[in-house]
Amino acid sequence: MLEKRRTTNILLLIIVVPLVFYLLKILSFIFIPLIFSMFIALLFLPLMRWLGRRKVPKLVSIIIVLLLVAVGLKLGVELVKLSSKEILATKSEFLPKAEEKIADLKLYLTDSFGMEFEENGNFIGQLFEKENIGSTIGFLNRFLTTLLMTIFFVVLWLAESINVHKLMNSTLLKQRFTSVKTFMKIEKDLIKFIKVKVLVSALTGLFTGLMCVFFDVSFPIFWGLFAFAINFVQMVGSFISVILLSIFAFVELDPTSTLVFFVLSITLVQVTFGAILEPIFMGKSFSINIIAVLVMLMFWGFLWGIPGLIMAIPITVFVKIILDQFPSTKVIASLLSGSETSLE
Repeated sequence: MLEKRRTTNILLLIIVVPLVFYLLKILSFIFIPLIFSMFIALLFLPLMRWLGRRKVPKLVSIIIVLLLVAVGLKLGVELVKLSSKEILATKSEFLPKAEEKIADLKLYLTDSFGMEFEENGNFIGQLFEKENIGSTIGFLNRFLTTLLMTIFFVVLWLAESINVHKLMNSTLLKQRFTSVKTFMKIEKDLIKFIKVKVLVSALTGLFTGLMCVFFDVSFPIFWGLFAFAINFVQMVGSFISVILLSIFAFVELDPTSTLVFFVLSITLVQVTFGAILEPIFMGKSFSINIIAVLVMLMFWGFLWGIPGLIMAIPITVFVKIILDQFPSTKVIASLLSGSETSLE
C-alpha cells in the first residue's frame, strides 16, 4: 500500500511540476509584477512597522511609501533624461569615430584572416533612425502595464490584503510555530538581500561612472546607470558590464596603456563590490552553489526573460529556506547551498 502511494505521488509530481512551470510562463504578466512588488514591499516593510509603532494610520503609511517610490522613479527618469541629452549632444562626434574604428577593424580582419563584410552603409547611425526605434512603443506599453500592476500589488502587500504568512500556514507549513519562524526567516533574509543588492549596485554604478569621467570616456551617467541596473543580474551582469564598456572604450580611447588601465579599473570596481564586499555583507545565509546560481539564472531567464534573471537569486533563497524546513527536502536545500552540514 505504501509503495503504491509513493508511486502515485511520483506520478502526480511528474504531471504537476510541468503544469506549474507552464502556468508561470503563460501568466508571467501577473507573476512578474506580483513577485517584484513583494520585493519592493519587503524593502519598505521596516519603515511601515516603524510608522505603525508611532501610531501612524496604515493608509498614511502606504501613501508615504508610495511617495518614496515615486521620488525614486522620478530620480531615475531624470537621470535617464540627463543621460539621453548627453548621448544626443555627443552623437555627432562619437558616431564618425566609431565608424572609423570599425572600418579599421574590418580591414584588419580582412587582411589577416580573409574575412569578408557586406557594405551596408553607416550601420551604427542606422540604430538612431526612427524606423528602427519604432518597436520601442510596444516595449514601453508593456513596461508601463507592468509598472502599474506592480504598484497595485505593492499596495495590496503593504495593506496586508495579500497575507503570505496565512497562505504558507494553511498550505506548505501546517505547524503554526514552524510557519511563523520560517516566514520571519524568509522575510529577514530577503530584506537583507534586497538592501545589500541595492547598495552594492548603487556603489558599482557610481564608481563605474566616476571611472568613465576620470578616463574621459563618453556617457558616464549612462554607463553608471547601466552598471547599476545590470548588476542585479547575479554574476552574469558584471561580465556584461565590463565587456560592453570595454568595447565602447576601444572606440573612445586609443589602444594604448590608457585603455588597458581603464579596463582594469572597471574590472576592479566589479570585483571589489561584487566578489568581495557583497559576499561579506550577505553573510553565510546566502551561500548558494555557483552551479545552482547558473542553473537558476538559465531557468528563470528562459521562463521570464530579463525579469527572471533579476529575480532568480531571491527566488532561489526563498525556495532554499522552504526546503530546509522539511527533513525529506533538506538534501535538496544543501545541494543549493553547497554545504555539507545540512546533510548530516
